[in-house]
Amino acid sequence: MAAAAICSLVFLSLAQTAQPPRYATVPASADGIGKQYQGREIAGVMGFQGAAWLEREAREREERTDLLMKALALKPGMVVADIGAGTGYLSRRMGSAVKPGGKVLAVDVQPEMVQLLKKLATQKGAQNIVASLGTEQDVGLPMATVDLAIMVDVYHELAYPHEVLASIIRALKPGGQLVFIEYRAEDPAVPIKALHKMTEAQVRREALVHPQLAWEKTVGTLPWQHMVVFRKRS
Repeated sequence: MAAAAICSLVFLSLAQTAQPPRYATVPASADGIGKQYQGREIAGVMGFQGAAWLEREAREREERTDLLMKALALKPGMVVADIGAGTGYLSRRMGSAVKPGGKVLAVDVQPEMVQLLKKLATQKGAQNIVASLGTEQDVGLPMATVDLAIMVDVYHELAYPHEVLASIIRALKPGGQLVFIEYRAEDPAVPIKALHKMTEAQVRREALVHPQLAWEKTVGTLPWQHMVVFRKRS
């Protein structure tokens, strides 16, 4: 029995060792980091120096944030997580939608963005936005506290997409939603660099690596972006 147990442990160890690596190293393209996940090269992060682009006057017209807010169908009292919140452009709009009683947990990995987010939220009177600094691998939110988590043009830049998604899933309540907003790679007319766009199929492929998620719907009302919605299994 002891010998059999030892053999089982050896085989288990070998099987674990034989697992392929989660990420692959590839020659870095002009806009990439030389790291591949699920057949996709990860794009480089837009630094805080590009914050003005997130607040540009044309954004509402180009991306139709009003249609996004309608599709999200937020309700008073909800707890929403804005992952990669940047300047808080969407956080502020969602904050108004979940009043009274709701709040927005706005997470970013750049300290400069978090400080700017806090400043703009204060200026706009958005008191129900809670800004926090995440890491490259963990959004750092409490377990099972979030009704809906959203990433707007963020996921394709995550250096550790698998780990970050796992941390978001932990933070979602059972039945909570996870929403990906990504520029459509299927449409060459979308004026965004290739690595900063994703196909719907690729979004679904990477999200469904996590068995806790189920695809719910894809919304096609936005002019440039996919809205791909998943739900955490109860």
